[in-house]
Amino acid sequence: MDILKNLSELDGIPGHEGSVRKYVRDKFLEIGIEEIRRDGLGSIIGKLPGDEGGPKIILAGHMDEIGLMVTKITEEGFLKFQPVGGWWSHVLLAQEFTVTTAKGGRFRAVVGAKAPHLLSPEERAKTVDVEEMFLDIGVKDRAEAESLGIRVGDMAAPARSFAPLANPKYLLGKAWDDRIGVAVFLEVLRRLKDENHPNVVYAVGSVQEEVGLRGAKTSGHLVNPDIAFAIDVTVAKDTPKMDNSLKLGAGPAILIYDRSLIAHVGLRETVQKIAAEEGIPFQLDYLVRGGTDAGAISLVHAGVPSLALCIPARYIHSHVSIIHRDDYENMVNLLVTVIKRLDRKTVEKIIYD
Repeated sequence: MDILKNLSELDGIPGHEGSVRKYVRDKFLEIGIEEIRRDGLGSIIGKLPGDEGGPKIILAGHMDEIGLMVTKITEEGFLKFQPVGGWWSHVLLAQEFTVTTAKGGRFRAVVGAKAPHLLSPEERAKTVDVEEMFLDIGVKDRAEAESLGIRVGDMAAPARSFAPLANPKYLLGKAWDDRIGVAVFLEVLRRLKDENHPNVVYAVGSVQEEVGLRGAKTSGHLVNPDIAFAIDVTVAKDTPKMDNSLKLGAGPAILIYDRSLIAHVGLRETVQKIAAEEGIPFQLDYLVRGGTDAGAISLVHAGVPSLALCIPARYIHSHVSIIHRDDYENMVNLLVTVIKRLDRKTVEKIIYD
């Protein structure tokens, strides 16, 4: 629970993943991962060998979260911003953010816009445009903001804390997209560290997923894997006016399709068969919009059979979301079991049959 809390509360929007990368590196070292590499964009890669002659398997979880970037400081001291990642303007107004400066200064801010009392009927009838919003850090003018070290290019991340809810298996936090994926691969490495497995596992904390799956591309080229799994979140459909086809607590989701990837059929069927044999619950899902790191890794070099395994989450791409601890545990169990069974013969059958 400490790792889930720590990862959720770290700030790291695309291009600013440094604090998350340091945390992941420290955890790699604690687990006993001896070979740690980085790609040129900042993704971090930990290698856990079982059989050095076995297939290379990537477990990718992206370290970045959606956030804001400061683009201008007004004369009055307000901060104009550019959304980084997929924000829906409905969820931005009046929300709190933490602005982090290049020297590590941290300042609380709130998203403001023209007060509703002053809007015309026409303005009230439509969504407030992001260009009309600003961050208010509570200073009198631009000079005071700059004296604090705030500059154009600084990141702003949602200011939210981790909390178990009424049923403590329901976990509230920011950045589950995709710090929960990072937590999963760290736990998988911990459980596999002193066990035999017939392959070489590469755990990848990728960068800039929310702006185009960028770190997955570069780290995928660096590793050149035989098989790839992206560990991410997907949209839970168990809230009012949804179809209840994907529920919190009912198991991790295997994505059959998203905008970046049609799941490799042989790999998907292998994972489903293993899950069924081991009694590990899972769900099937698809996304009409959005993609995962699996889509980028699938296209490196000569092509990589890839699959996205996702934890259902409510309210993603906002300041806060909810996941279920059982889904996290079952995701870890599934990946540990799959990795133990993906020997060279099985992988070649997946690729070439």
